[in-house]
Amino acid sequence: MPEQSHARYERIFEEVEAPFAFVDLDAMWANAEAMLARAGGKPIRVASKSIRCRELLELILGRDERFAGLMTFTLPETLWLAECGFENLLLAYPTTDGGALGELALRSAANPAGAPIVMVDCVEHLDAIESVLGAGAAPVRVCIDLDAGWWAFGGRLKVGPKRSPVHTVEQAVALAREIERRPQVELAALMAYEGQIAGVGDEPPGRRLRGAAIRAMQRRSAAELAGRRAAVVAALREVAPLEIVNGGGTGSLELTGAEEAVTEVTAGSGFYAPTLFDRYSRFSLTPAAGFALPIVRKPAPGVATALGGGYLASGGGDPARLPSPWLPEGLRLDSEEGAGEVQTPLLGAAARELRIGDRVYLRHAKAGELCERFDSLHLVEGDEVVEVVPTYRGEGKAFL
Repeated sequence: MPEQSHARYERIFEEVEAPFAFVDLDAMWANAEAMLARAGGKPIRVASKSIRCRELLELILGRDERFAGLMTFTLPETLWLAECGFENLLLAYPTTDGGALGELALRSAANPAGAPIVMVDCVEHLDAIESVLGAGAAPVRVCIDLDAGWWAFGGRLKVGPKRSPVHTVEQAVALAREIERRPQVELAALMAYEGQIAGVGDEPPGRRLRGAAIRAMQRRSAAELAGRRAAVVAALREVAPLEIVNGGGTGSLELTGAEEAVTEVTAGSGFYAPTLFDRYSRFSLTPAAGFALPIVRKPAPGVATALGGGYLASGGGDPARLPSPWLPEGLRLDSEEGAGEVQTPLLGAAARELRIGDRVYLRHAKAGELCERFDSLHLVEGDEVVEVVPTYRGEGKAFL
């Protein structure tokens, strides 16, 4: 794989006006191969929210048959992708969008076995689906979202994303029986996303004790979930056949993929390898996506100020959600200003060498949200831009 350096990218993007975003395909395909190896033979469903570029989704799915299907993040996005020819779509989050559910009902009637599967975790979600279906309509396929959180200290503290209220075998079976009671919904899948493992790095910089605590939590959580997930799957298969048992994420592929009850795993962020995935002991990825900003001010010899750059990632309001200066090496954000809406001051030894008109390259903390800032991605292969492709935003699509 070609070296990732400031000089190389400057040569590649010599004729491209900053700001712009790019994806290094050599790095992305290296990450893809590493994730397939970690998945242990299980197919990987690609998380569309992390990619947010239709043409890249097509490239990934066409790269290897082990990349199978998409996990989507809104129902309008799901329906749009279906119209574009994508198949095997699983919506990761519940929806209350009546108009989109109506469109889904029409698609389910036309192709019951191939229509997208939607997520549910309560009776109210079933009611919302049924409310848009006419008498005699074909059933909509649904997936139960199982809470994958770990309850520590005897159940007094929950560790993990606050998602589904369905945690126990009994709760899952009760919802499955309610689904089976309703002729216009059909249970097709189970999903459980262990965010406390897949989305939390266990090597936080400079915090050795916290890292040890995270690793201990993740070991215990993974063991508890593996047993509970297997029990839920066995119990649900007494109620209805499950086509899909989905789990995991980029940060837990090797753990979730090893579970016999799981039929597939999900990954998305690992293709781009944003900075939040620099902090794992079990694997390493190669930075594959970044963005370039022009230097427009030199307020002091040791400060180089870039235009824009305030592309913060979602989540808890902490410095880890800020973009990170990447190239040239030796830059850091100013602790007082951080990354700003209109300007981002950069400090460090490399800042002294930067001049007005130069470019710097940064990495986003998370994957797909960067594409909400740019209309296109410049795709790099070797030492050239091989294609410029639109993001969702570039196609006029803003789903959230």
